[in-house]
Amino acid sequence: MYLRGAVKITVRRGAERSARSAVPLVAVGCGLVLVLGGCSGSSGTAATAAARPSPGSVYTLMQMNLCLSGYGGCYPRVKYPAVVREVITRVREARPDAVTFNEACSGDVALIAQRTGYHLRFSKVIYNGEPLPCRQPGGRGLFGDAVLSRAPILTAASQPFEAQAGPERREWLCVSTRIGVDVCTAHLAAHEPVEVAANKPQCSELRAVLARRTTARAVIFGGDVNRRSSCAPHGFWTRTDGSARQDPGSQQVYGTGAFRSPSARVVPAVHTDHDVLLVRAYFSVPLPPSGGLRPWRADQPESGPARSSRS
Repeated sequence: MYLRGAVKITVRRGAERSARSAVPLVAVGCGLVLVLGGCSGSSGTAATAAARPSPGSVYTLMQMNLCLSGYGGCYPRVKYPAVVREVITRVREARPDAVTFNEACSGDVALIAQRTGYHLRFSKVIYNGEPLPCRQPGGRGLFGDAVLSRAPILTAASQPFEAQAGPERREWLCVSTRIGVDVCTAHLAAHEPVEVAANKPQCSELRAVLARRTTARAVIFGGDVNRRSSCAPHGFWTRTDGSARQDPGSQQVYGTGAFRSPSARVVPAVHTDHDVLLVRAYFSVPLPPSGGLRPWRADQPESGPARSSRS
């Protein structure tokens, strides 16, 4: 997202309290990541059991940019809450193993996770030094990126890129799931003159982040990288939404060699400015054990009701 005019956004304490109360299903991790633990959807669907996939089984990732902040130039094309209903429908139809979101709001993705039966991690975006509360309407929590997973999430990490330009602080988010797959997302700097210089170094840093995670885990990434060329590390494959009618090529999915024969399908989206990128691949080898993960201090337990922890 690029907010035209770079208006200073000040979040008062009352607004912060309002944002927190608007997302009761989401517990706040230590600073960056919001956690939704072990929810099952009101539709009656539940997250699948965390059975370790066998070679030849299919893994599906859905990537979406939702333009939900209420500030972006794309927001007039978004019909709220129809856009949230559309996402819930798409997830229920495709039943992907993971969903990666950019330009989302914490309350909206909490609702999506609840209605579809997925586990959630959310990472807030900082704008002009402050968290950005979503508006039009308000009360939808904070603006940021998210990962949904059918398998329970064991750990999560989020960190800003070293290269930044403009008022919006870009960052990456990765989760490690119980089935031995790491799912990552990021929304890189936009094409706007004030930001574009940061896109290339962010792409290089994302490449290094994903490469480091392959030492012990199968890794798959979905995100809006705001470029046509790939940021995938050596040995990863790349699939894009190049056939999309809206901003083709900027949404990309990368996967390690643990995922073979990837295929991409673009699903038209009615209520946002990017179409949906759906990628399916086959597991080629048994996945490594889920143990031995490096702990991350802001991670919260996945089992039991969501809890709140404020720094």
